[in-house]
Amino acid sequence: MSSLNDPATDALESLRRERRMNKLSDKMNQFHSYFKVAILPMDLSKGKGLSLPAFLRLMDDLIHHLTMHHTIEERYLFPTLGKKMPQFSDRETKGEHLESHKQIHEGLDKLSDLIKRWSSEPSTYSPAELKTCLDGFRGVLFRHLDDEVADLRGENLSKYFTEEEVARFPI
Repeated sequence: MSSLNDPATDALESLRRERRMNKLSDKMNQFHSYFKVAILPMDLSKGKGLSLPAFLRLMDDLIHHLTMHHTIEERYLFPTLGKKMPQFSDRETKGEHLESHKQIHEGLDKLSDLIKRWSSEPSTYSPAELKTCLDGFRGVLFRHLDDEVADLRGENLSKYFTEEEVARFPI
């Protein structure tokens, strides 16, 4: 509760509210930063001290973590957000974030197929083929990671949700 006579108290309360409203965006940014750091050098990692089997496991782990992250978002967070924010909607016209997930997972499926092939036939590993595959979905992935965090910023969320509603979000 702020005081009309105390600007310091008002400023402090404003900062606290901003922090509470940005909780979701800040948390999502932590996850998304991991994915950016993990995938940025992915096509360059082979040849930097990793054996091919270790490199393939690293890529497979990234696919697993990203799939799990998106599954949690779609199951627990997007339904709540999608009630008021069309970009998270799962109705007739899917929101942009679900569409991005679909495009990303098409790329991850192709990457998974390559990993399976290279695991069973290591001599077929091709850095050029890996780069082509990653380049096929890296743009939509990075754009999605940034757009989702921006959409979850407090100043945007406050257009749709109260502070009390944001506090109840399942994250």
